[in-house]
Amino acid sequence: MSGKSKKNVLIFIVIIILILILIIFITSNKKTNLITIENSTKENTTYNSNIIKDVNYVSKDMKGNIYTIDASEGVIDLSNSNIIFLTDVRANIKLNNSKVVKITSKYGKYNTENYDTIFSKDVIINYIENQITSEYLDFSIDRNTMIISRNVIHTNDKNILEADVIEMDIQTKDTKIFMYNSKKKVNIKSKN
Repeated sequence: MSGKSKKNVLIFIVIIILILILIIFITSNKKTNLITIENSTKENTTYNSNIIKDVNYVSKDMKGNIYTIDASEGVIDLSNSNIIFLTDVRANIKLNNSKVVKITSKYGKYNTENYDTIFSKDVIINYIENQITSEYLDFSIDRNTMIISRNVIHTNDKNILEADVIEMDIQTKDTKIFMYNSKKKVNIKSKN
């Protein structure tokens, strides 16, 4: 073998070795990426559990109104830690110079920062001799409103009222009762 052909064989062997090293490097790098993806997935599932059992919040505002909320379970919203999603909700609202308003519902969404609460599914509101049932209640201290909607039925000793919405100013007690469709009318029946 001549010196030139030995040189060509040596160059060929070096090129083969470099290609093998490159292939090994690329395949080991893909395996590392797979492992990294699996680890980040495991971390996400670990942080999805923010469940609180037997939730209880009691707060008093500047006007002296007292708000108590209890639930069998609460889940903290991961995108906003001030929001808690509640299950089997019970609330008592003691407004100044007024009787206690009792509210129950299957679900709720409570804001720990401003105390606003949305009650949903099988909502029952009891106040003195009045009971209101609905599927949705938006109670806002910031707006001073209680908006009751979806299958609203208000009963007392004398009447049964059916409407789409009851809006109430919680300070003045001013109340609006209406239907979404202006062609429909609020239905009031006497119990006598």
